[in-house]
Amino acid sequence: MTEYKPEDMGGVPGSMRQTGIIMRYTFLDYLRSRRFYILLGITLLIDALLTALVGYYRPESFLSSELSFYSSWWGNSATYIVILSGIFFGGDAISGEFQNKTGYFIIPNPTRRSSIYVGKWLAAFVASSLILAVFTAITLANGLYYFGFSVPYQFLESALFAWFYLAGVMGFTFFFSSLFKSGSYSILVTAILFLFAFTLVQTLVSSLVQIEPWFLVTYGAEIIGNVLKSPYPAHVSTTSFGPGGGTFTIYSATVEEGLAIIAVYCILTAVLGLVLFERKEFT
Repeated sequence: MTEYKPEDMGGVPGSMRQTGIIMRYTFLDYLRSRRFYILLGITLLIDALLTALVGYYRPESFLSSELSFYSSWWGNSATYIVILSGIFFGGDAISGEFQNKTGYFIIPNPTRRSSIYVGKWLAAFVASSLILAVFTAITLANGLYYFGFSVPYQFLESALFAWFYLAGVMGFTFFFSSLFKSGSYSILVTAILFLFAFTLVQTLVSSLVQIEPWFLVTYGAEIIGNVLKSPYPAHVSTTSFGPGGGTFTIYSATVEEGLAIIAVYCILTAVLGLVLFERKEFT
């Protein structure tokens, strides 16, 4: 971790300057870290595999239209890139200060805890945005190769939704990072929730209990892929299995609902994480 120099703080600067300094040094730490290049490598590997498979097999599901291409390429992968970015950069952003005792070197400067929290959040968001930007650029490059400059406006909407979802994921990961004093625990819990638990709960709630899972951020994030489908999926879709066979219900969040769910998660979890960080002692 980069040490925050007293001369950089200039005595006791205001909150905005403190936040900027924390953000700058934390972002530099991310750029120099192994995790950044591991995640960048994973992103490039996913893009390389998709490029090779689509170029060799030329599946109709990808190449039948511009919208189907971006839906298959971007809609099925962007959310995982966002989740991995949140886990890699936000999972131990706060808990690492307690685990490694690095908070002792920051707080006595003096530095406001809110400045530390916000600065680290912004640094993690920018670092994650770089990874997502790389994935976006390669997606566009392949789309331009197959379809020229005919980029559907739905892809631009989906990309904006992905960045908005990134903010929601980052707020959630920072909450758990503030909750635990072990970076390993916060990373593990966040990974399990986003990669397995939320999806399982959503399936059980919607198909078995037949209740709309509006309380799950992953449900709201489905707008990233759904906006690339034509027509946009119905809010409620029920399939019947014949007399006495029961029904299977699928819920799809509307764009407005999805954005609202993500916004609530982002604001609520980020604020709760800050409150926890403000009250927790470096012991």
